Amino acid sequence: MTTTTEAIQTYYGQTLQSSADLKTSACCTITAMPKHLRTLLADVHPEVSARFYGCGSPLPPALTACTVLDLGCGSGRDCYVLSRLVGEQGRVIGVDMTAEQLAVANAHVDWHRQRYGYALSNVEFRQGKIEDLAALDIADHSIDVVVSNCVINLSGDKPKVLAEIFRVLKPGGELYFSDVYADRRIPDALKHDPILLGECLAGAWYWEDFRRMMQDLGCPDLRIVSETPISLDDDDVAAKIGMVNFRSVTVRAFKLALEDRCEDYGQIAVYQGGIPNHQHAFALDDHHLFETGKPLRVCGNTADMLALSRYAPYFSLIGEKTTHFGLFDCSPPNRSGLPANAVAACC
Repeated sequence: MTTTTEAIQTYYGQTLQSSADLKTSACCTITAMPKHLRTLLADVHPEVSARFYGCGSPLPPALTACTVLDLGCGSGRDCYVLSRLVGEQGRVIGVDMTAEQLAVANAHVDWHRQRYGYALSNVEFRQGKIEDLAALDIADHSIDVVVSNCVINLSGDKPKVLAEIFRVLKPGGELYFSDVYADRRIPDALKHDPILLGECLAGAWYWEDFRRMMQDLGCPDLRIVSETPISLDDDDVAAKIGMVNFRSVTVRAFKLALEDRCEDYGQIAVYQGGIPNHQHAFALDDHHLFETGKPLRVCGNTADMLALSRYAPYFSLIGEKTTHFGLFDCSPPNRSGLPANAVAACC
């Protein structure tokens, strides 16, 4: 694990000088992001944006006054966008283990504070490992939302990272992150290749292994928000690992006591509007689109995700779990192999 960590630090601290040096299509272009986020990105320092190596846009809505933790924050691009989304009363903590990346992030703290008109910066950066957030003084039940952008795949102890996330999240808190997933387990012979590691391919999750890890941690119902295929743009990379199909997937999960199947209790949810930049509809995931004012039948898990999280003020829930009607058919398409016909973009 030490060798792997050193290889990743070298790749992101020295080998890569900008996102143009990457050898895959995992990084999202600015034009693929929602318009309101593109506007905020325009207010991020150019050096910070140039050193961005994420694979998605894990920036959920309804973040005003929240405390958000960004795991593997790198140069701080997402942290500075989050700074605007949480507002001056909110707080953003960025964690990364690469000194060179954090040097870029810290160099522009005051620049962003002044640009945003804040009396004090609401962003701070801490150097350390995402597997040990306790060492960084991040307390139990202290975080409203955890985000991460194409980083957890780099960890040599993914179960530990996930366990730490659910330790620090408040009850009802949300994990919202983008990462790289494979349609099979990566061969052992390729797992320590420094370029494949740095390109987020060698450590990519096999989806079913990720699902099992989450279930073991008490999270049996996670939701895919969006996904997109990743192309291998370098011939040498494709020659090594081209037999594997990769996808960038954005996932949403909650720290809630949910059931392992969607159960029907006759409940109905109505989105009342009010979430910034979601006037007409709110998408919980890739198969639950709530149009403003339109009642929608939901399973018990979905009802809890809406009623017991920070989204509660924006929804009216009708019905309780007093009568059970059996299984609820709201399961998404089969994701076990991340099929090629799923084309929703992660950005």
